[in-house]
Amino acid sequence: MKVLILGSGVVGVTSAYYLARQGHEVTVVDRQAAPAMETSYGNAGQVSFGFSSPWAAPGIPQKAVKWMFQEHAPLKIQPRMDPTMARFMAKMFGNCTAERYAVNKERMVRIAEHSRTCIDELRAETGIRYEDRQRGLLQLFRYDSQVEAVAKDMQVLERCGVRHRLLGADEITTVEPALSRVPGKFVGGLHLPDDQTGDCHLFTNRLADYCREQLGVEFRFGVDIQRIRRGNAGVEGVITSAGELTADAYVVCLGSYSPFLVKDLGVRLPIYPVKGYSLTVPVVDDGGAPQSTVMDETYKVAISRFDDRIRVGGTAELAGHDLSLPEKRRATIDMVVRDVFPEGGDADRAEFWSGLRPMTPDSTPIVGATRYDNLWLNTGHGTLGWTMSCGSAQLLSDLMASSEPRIDPQGLDVSRYVA
Repeated sequence: MKVLILGSGVVGVTSAYYLARQGHEVTVVDRQAAPAMETSYGNAGQVSFGFSSPWAAPGIPQKAVKWMFQEHAPLKIQPRMDPTMARFMAKMFGNCTAERYAVNKERMVRIAEHSRTCIDELRAETGIRYEDRQRGLLQLFRYDSQVEAVAKDMQVLERCGVRHRLLGADEITTVEPALSRVPGKFVGGLHLPDDQTGDCHLFTNRLADYCREQLGVEFRFGVDIQRIRRGNAGVEGVITSAGELTADAYVVCLGSYSPFLVKDLGVRLPIYPVKGYSLTVPVVDDGGAPQSTVMDETYKVAISRFDDRIRVGGTAELAGHDLSLPEKRRATIDMVVRDVFPEGGDADRAEFWSGLRPMTPDSTPIVGATRYDNLWLNTGHGTLGWTMSCGSAQLLSDLMASSEPRIDPQGLDVSRYVA
């Protein structure tokens, strides 16, 4: 079967990998000049399977109001006349109940844990390296109330078989020794030993090279995707700046831009771009730098270690498709890395970047079929695109082949949004 994949971020390239392994003839199309040049370029660097949690959680609407008046808040809302943003926020707040949180958390952990297995298998099969480390993630708590609140998440992790351990203030340095240089700052942490880190941009490019050289995948870059042409029997082609491209099946992996492409087909995707920022900081003192990933729960900022760089990612900003880099948005992530690892890196020489995370109201990606037999979706992964990419792509390949899926696909496709 000829498959046309729209988008060459980490989700598009992993989709190409799994579909090509099944023997399909795969072509990937993207407007950029190379893979992973947008949201997959500068993300936080964490592959955080056990940390997969919905942004929509009990208490978030009340916190959102307080955050509007805080300098270093994890969520920023740019006032604008945007009906799409208003609808997204209403749906997101509608998911901020204990019942919906439990359902969404289970779905996210289900696909994330599958992704853990898949990325380990992929790394063993392909041999690619991407400054990766398999040393876990440490969620850091500054307040006792955060330790109490994580109990419900730990129950879900227990049910899903995810290894975890709650650490006291005197134990967190056994995981991240550099934290001994900032005594008294944290009251404890949740350690997820099976989580991983690495450079997503490097991962995606090296996997794309493998797909091209070993699996025969064709990549067509610098091609603008304009619209999908619908016929009586389903999708018949994709109109691009390079002409019309046709295939037997089409997969939309365009992140925050996915809704625009499928809207005229009557497929409504409640995906909104949640802008995130990152700093890439050169390491100057290995002993004062993180060894894996830490997540500062208070500010929702992740700090990950590459070989000789520290990647710091955080802030969720609702600002449409704006990719500007205002210095005031740099302040929070800059403050956190200096506060947690003051001697590890040179933040004054950091690269500042922003990207658009394709967020759904329930934080769960949209993976699977549509009302058209030959149109498929793999999009809406929010802040966990790399974390869930291999698992969602493998699941998609099973579904497209009408094979018995390796995990339960219930609740993961777009039908959950159809009233």
